[in-house]
Amino acid sequence: MEKKSLFLILLILGCSFWGISYPVTKLAVGNLSPNTFLFYRFLLATVVLCFVFQKSMKESDKVTIFMGIKLAIPLLVGIHLQTLGLKYSSASQCSLIASTCVVIVPVMKVAFFRKKVALKIWIAALMALAGTAVISLKGDFKVSIGDLYTTAGSFGFAVYLINVERYTARRNIVPTIVPMFATCTVITFIISLLDTSANWQPESNVFWLGIIYCAFFSTAFMYSVSNMAQRYISAEKVAIIYLFEPVFAAFFAYLILDESLSMRLLIGGLLIFGATIISEIKFKKRSSE
Repeated sequence: MEKKSLFLILLILGCSFWGISYPVTKLAVGNLSPNTFLFYRFLLATVVLCFVFQKSMKESDKVTIFMGIKLAIPLLVGIHLQTLGLKYSSASQCSLIASTCVVIVPVMKVAFFRKKVALKIWIAALMALAGTAVISLKGDFKVSIGDLYTTAGSFGFAVYLINVERYTARRNIVPTIVPMFATCTVITFIISLLDTSANWQPESNVFWLGIIYCAFFSTAFMYSVSNMAQRYISAEKVAIIYLFEPVFAAFFAYLILDESLSMRLLIGGLLIFGATIISEIKFKKRSSE
């Protein structure tokens, strides 16, 4: 199996982990401040990745450390704001809004880098976005503070994806992974210290189980895979693949949180799957006779 296909499968698997993390995080954080949750999540993920990438850490230099810090900032903005969003909106709703990243990525590329984006990517992005709308939008949809937090977080993720793509085109990104999460750990620790409502020792077992799950699966595994995958898959395509996330989020929000679920999940999932296929199809131009 070629690496591109392997990473495509791993990304979809990771999207299932991300999808589960929405209801898990909402359940774990509850009425607690999300800052300590994020600190423990990043701390555990950093420890795990130090063991996984201990050989790659020997290749670290000033450039990789600086790039890790640079990548950490938009990533942390995205995760932090979307975690705040989960306190005020449903898990399936947040996953829908987070998927707007699929449109933000090509728009930002055109606006800031004047990079041409293939028409099929635009079509796939809009098709996938329509799929997420079918899954999660309801007739009484309203813009809440949670929606605004999650939308702002999507811009952070878009910047993160674009920066990862640009870096992987020049260098091996693996040595930047540990510095990136170490930076997230330090920043969330500082934010937690400044948070007067922070609870450092919650008695809830659900909180700690949520930390373990998010640290191992939706952080250490998924972000490592997504970073390495962008050597073979563009930021636009990765963003489209991420749209499998709300499918899993809506399904597991139904199972874990008893959020509403209908046949729209199937229809929306098919649209998202179709969008992924379109983004991967290589259209051949007809040669002029």
